[in-house]
Amino acid sequence: MQKRHLDRALYFQELAVTSEKYLLPFIEEICPIQTGMKVLEIGCGEGGNLLPFLERGCQVTGVDLDATRIQQATQFITERGHTARLIVCDILAENRLDTDYDLILVHDVIEHIQDKEALFKVFSCLLAPKGVIYIGFPAWQMPFGGHQQICPNKIASHLPFIHLLPRRGYRMLLRGLGVSLSTMDALCEIKDCGISIEKFHQLVKASHYKILKSQLYFINPHYETKFGLTPRKLYAGIASIPWLRNFFTTSCFFLLSFAGEGKQRKMEF
Repeated sequence: MQKRHLDRALYFQELAVTSEKYLLPFIEEICPIQTGMKVLEIGCGEGGNLLPFLERGCQVTGVDLDATRIQQATQFITERGHTARLIVCDILAENRLDTDYDLILVHDVIEHIQDKEALFKVFSCLLAPKGVIYIGFPAWQMPFGGHQQICPNKIASHLPFIHLLPRRGYRMLLRGLGVSLSTMDALCEIKDCGISIEKFHQLVKASHYKILKSQLYFINPHYETKFGLTPRKLYAGIASIPWLRNFFTTSCFFLLSFAGEGKQRKMEF
């Protein structure tokens, strides 16, 4: 397990830097960030992605399932002189949010959600008529698409592509490396939820959204602060080849808008 998975203040700062340097410019080519904009992050964790938006005077809301992460986000954001609305909430099970958000952020979260169709239905309830959604995720087939880097075991955490093994073989390998049952269960849950670029495109179309902009990365922008690597966009020739591109895409950036008719205002739970 990497140091940043234990040092949450460090992780907060790393995310804030990546958000400022890469997420904002990507978003602003379509959606300029302005004072007073309503911004929501789903799965905000410690809140690092939100800091640059707070610094630009946005009205920021962050939600996460983990109460500890929300406590940390409150602490880190407050220490930097800002205030945000931070809520422990499962947005697929309860409605505790406002509507008409100008921007919704979903960064490295969708690959953890089983019912992705339900998530897109929630978007249509929360998004302003001209609002946009930023979604970022690692392609499932990329070397560490199974998030095996979270393993405390150093060998398991550095083995690429092992998440692509059949479930039984995957568990046998993890067990043989001494990975705990709880970590194995968590990794297998991620295996169930991982998403490829092609499945994401299908989900967007089926949910009546349209892609305004996209970018595939061979070297994830976040690797700059994590490992000192220079981000690299995926070569266009490989990026144009379905299925194959998933093995080389460590991060996908998408900007979406709702293309359906009307707006669903009531959320049924």
